Amino acid sequence: MPAPVRQLAKPPALRPGDRIGIIAPASNVKRAELEAGCEAVRRAGYEPFYLDSILDRDLYFAGSIARRIRELEGMFTRDDIRAILCARGGYGANYLLNQLDLSKVKSDPKIFIGYSDITSLLTHFLDNAGLVTFHGPMAAKDWSHEDGVDLASWESALSQTAAWKVKLNPGVMALAAGEAEGTLYGGCLSLLVASLGTPYEINTGGTILFVEDIAAKPYQVDRMLMQLKLGGHLKNIRGMVFGEMVDCWQSANQDYTLPEVITRIVGDLRVPVAYGVKSGHVSSGNITLPFGVRSALSVGNGEVCLRILESAVSP
Repeated sequence: MPAPVRQLAKPPALRPGDRIGIIAPASNVKRAELEAGCEAVRRAGYEPFYLDSILDRDLYFAGSIARRIRELEGMFTRDDIRAILCARGGYGANYLLNQLDLSKVKSDPKIFIGYSDITSLLTHFLDNAGLVTFHGPMAAKDWSHEDGVDLASWESALSQTAAWKVKLNPGVMALAAGEAEGTLYGGCLSLLVASLGTPYEINTGGTILFVEDIAAKPYQVDRMLMQLKLGGHLKNIRGMVFGEMVDCWQSANQDYTLPEVITRIVGDLRVPVAYGVKSGHVSSGNITLPFGVRSALSVGNGEVCLRILESAVSP
């Protein structure tokens, strides 16, 4: 059964030389990591830009709520900014949700990219502003480290105006066989679960749901997945893809694996399930995934294929 079609705004494609606005909507940023990331962005052929206030600090946040909102909205309204790249996640993006002016997002759609705590904004912009968003490398994290960014998927997702196949990293596992089409959607598991019961609750129906996390013990991953399941949020998904799940273990000598734990929960959903895709919290090579576009997942005979069936950007 084909996935339902949802009309979303696709931001203009990113081109060499374009100016990328870097923002910190959550936790505070270290100057050295920010500058290292900007230099890598520059070497990749783009012009990084940020406001001096990005280095502000309020407790563990990147400055006040007002500063962070002003920075984010300002990047959307600036004519010289073609994409908005988050510096890091951490915690605090949820403070912005009920104060952001979404008309500024809708009036000038732009590439918006991040992960971790930025999940709150990725899903909010997609669900409530109708904007295709991007789950991928951040400036003061992945861009600031050698081999932190998978450039092939970055370019395919942000610049290519055609369908494309995600080149998956070695180690991706097939947990449940099958084939499905749906809208790619998701983010950090902890943040997806944190949305439940709020006005910003995730909408998973008809999706190929991507989930990932870091340093969550297997029983905690179990608990969060069960909350999604018991709440009916896995009932109408078309497929499921798990991230690398870095450091998600109980102890070095545990006699079970996280894929085994996951399979006990999602194995009866009768949808294809894959595990180990490097997007978000990863050890290296962060893959950029576009959220809100039609995708196809094929899992079988130990092989996994993820295809993006339409461009995520406009010419």
